[in-house]
Amino acid sequence: MPKFHQSMRFALNGLITLLRTERNFRIMGIMSILVVITGYSLPFFGEHLNRFEWAILWCAMGLIFVSEGLNTALETTIDVLHPDQHPMIGRAKDMAAGATLAASIIAIIVGLYIFGPHVMSILEN
Repeated sequence: MPKFHQSMRFALNGLITLLRTERNFRIMGIMSILVVITGYSLPFFGEHLNRFEWAILWCAMGLIFVSEGLNTALETTIDVLHPDQHPMIGRAKDMAAGATLAASIIAIIVGLYIFGPHVMSILEN
């Protein structure tokens, strides 16, 4: 059984691999950076996010990162175990990708729900 620091190194290696090899993971990272920049920019317009709003945003962003990571791990494992095309394998991969899409849609809705009132308040002033 690996020691804690070894486990952390393996996990960090997995994260670096996702960033290097998965375009969608990088896109999600860029979008998350934009969310954080937007959140920290609101005070310049007389608005601010409270701790609860930040927590929900971080949870939504985490949801899409976890979903994309698990989707990639599942697809990679399936490709190694069964490199040939098979309808049921295609179906499983599509479902995993669909779960990631659902997580992304939920994150967009959360972002609109949280940022919407702040943006409307800025536009009204």
